[in-house]
Amino acid sequence: MSDLLTKLEAIHFRFVEVGKMIVDPDIIADMVRYVKLNKEYKDLEEIDQVYLEFKNLVGNIQSAKELLEIETDPEMREMAKEELLELEERRPQMEEDIKFLLIPKDPEDDKNAILELRAGTGGDEACIFVEDCFRMYTMFFKEMGWQYDILNSSEGSVKGYKEISMEITGAGIYGMLKFESGVHRVQRVPETESQGRVHTSAITVAVLPEAEEVDFNLDMNDVRKDTFRASGAGGQHINKTESAIRLTHIPTGTVVECQDGRSQHKNLEKAISVLRSRLYQAELDRVHNERAAQRKTLVASGDRSDKIRTYNYPQGRITDHRINKSMYNLGDFMNGNIKEMIDALKLAENAEKLKGQEVQ
Repeated sequence: MSDLLTKLEAIHFRFVEVGKMIVDPDIIADMVRYVKLNKEYKDLEEIDQVYLEFKNLVGNIQSAKELLEIETDPEMREMAKEELLELEERRPQMEEDIKFLLIPKDPEDDKNAILELRAGTGGDEACIFVEDCFRMYTMFFKEMGWQYDILNSSEGSVKGYKEISMEITGAGIYGMLKFESGVHRVQRVPETESQGRVHTSAITVAVLPEAEEVDFNLDMNDVRKDTFRASGAGGQHINKTESAIRLTHIPTGTVVECQDGRSQHKNLEKAISVLRSRLYQAELDRVHNERAAQRKTLVASGDRSDKIRTYNYPQGRITDHRINKSMYNLGDFMNGNIKEMIDALKLAENAEKLKGQEVQ
């Protein structure tokens, strides 16, 4: 039996085992365990289907070889040879597909996400670029069929936003957006520049997997809650009532504000969700850093101080520095056509992970 088939066999046994466990009344009663096992079952289902197909292919190859050893009829031997040739041609591609399928999935990939955009160097121009990227991402969300909800925003002094954060809900969001975390640099002539000189500004993007209660237990005794009047656009109702919420996680000093909802209750709910997600991300970062020597990948290093992408307006070019990929469709890109870049990043990371597996 090939090594690949041995690995798939082990996964098949686990798939059958988990299938029995998720109908066990004792496990169903333990919601945390049940949710984790149910997700594992769904993740293994696709691999199990491929295992059955691959096992069938290997079995047919073996049968064709055995037939050739004992068969004397020329016509039957010719048919067996043709079948064997066809099966052997299919096998390499199927093995490559299985290798990619066996790359361990990031358990966070299927989660909803919280996206935070902040102006960095460049003053007013950075604030304008935050707004440009906010528009770019929301157009991409629409194309993907995802919903988003603004959690907090702070307007720039002239235009745009000093910062804006939103919650995105849908299918497989974190797995698509996690590559966006880092510093995004823009090179262009600012609207405020009378001399026509190209300036360089930067914004930071942070993408957090949305943590559910089963992922991270947030003790509200460790949290201080403050209310205040919302600032900026939002209508008279928001500005006249203390509907905005500020939460401070006392052990870590993490502060979250939420003021874009119309009710204090809604803002509190959203702020708790963001705080839980930030603390969960900090825990994930700690674990990832501990494992960095073993599993550091080309793409998702997670260091948000890294300059990951440059948007060069005079040349109409976007360059992602992690994979050294340049595209010359800046107009389309800023209108939300960013999937090609994300797909290239996902492919690069999977290739890097695969290489890591082969080295071990």
